[in-house]
Amino acid sequence: MWDVSDPWFGYRPTDDDGTAARRWWDAHAAEYLGDHGDFLGDAGFRWGPEGLTEGEAALLGPPAGTRVLEVGAGAAHCSRWLAARGADVVATDVAPAMLEAAARISRRSGTPVPLVEADARDLPFADGTFDVVFTSFGAIPFVPDAHRVHAEAARVLRAGGRWVFSVTHPLRWAFPDDPTLAGLTAHRSYFDRRPYVETDGGHVVYVEYHRTLGDHVRDVAAAGLRLRDVVEPEWPTWNTASWGGWGPERGHYLPGTAVFVTTKD
Repeated sequence: MWDVSDPWFGYRPTDDDGTAARRWWDAHAAEYLGDHGDFLGDAGFRWGPEGLTEGEAALLGPPAGTRVLEVGAGAAHCSRWLAARGADVVATDVAPAMLEAAARISRRSGTPVPLVEADARDLPFADGTFDVVFTSFGAIPFVPDAHRVHAEAARVLRAGGRWVFSVTHPLRWAFPDDPTLAGLTAHRSYFDRRPYVETDGGHVVYVEYHRTLGDHVRDVAAAGLRLRDVVEPEWPTWNTASWGGWGPERGHYLPGTAVFVTTKD
């Protein structure tokens, strides 16, 4: 807790252990899905706000017959896309409200997937259970110890399996959260790893953590995984919508998303 005279948001150290993310997403699930549900689709798989789909990118490999785990699944849109194509999928998230929304959408779409409330840093699955583990903007940005997410993904993967994750492009951290051309001027150091923190009445309510490109690579290597590719989606001409700091104006000049493709030897 901080002095309530402090600004309610900014970049600063925090002793948050990841609890803020659980509370935030639980409280804001309906708002988030109301804002972005149409773009995501009931059973769509997008790697980020640019709109790159797994159908286009094929980063997970052919889904049919594979055992797949999604961490930080939110309402499990991506898992339903995979299930509809023959994958055996389990979707996990820390926020009960997100999983409740996932269950409702699954019933509506007719594509059910098993849902498990679980922290991506402490997964309730045996070693070597899955062929693929993935997340689209889940878990990693919202915990202080992302290396544990990578370690757990590696643990539950079988040999030869893939761990694929998308995050805000690390370069974006140096720029303001402005999707217009006015947001093309860096205003903070790329190397400043202090998290972005929001407070309410002096209590931490939202935290987002920055890792440099090198930090992500080192976390992958420390988990015993091999980096195969880093995909930086370009902004497509069809997508005229903005999503927070992502949008077509700045998106034509600056990457907003990075997708890391790794494998377990």
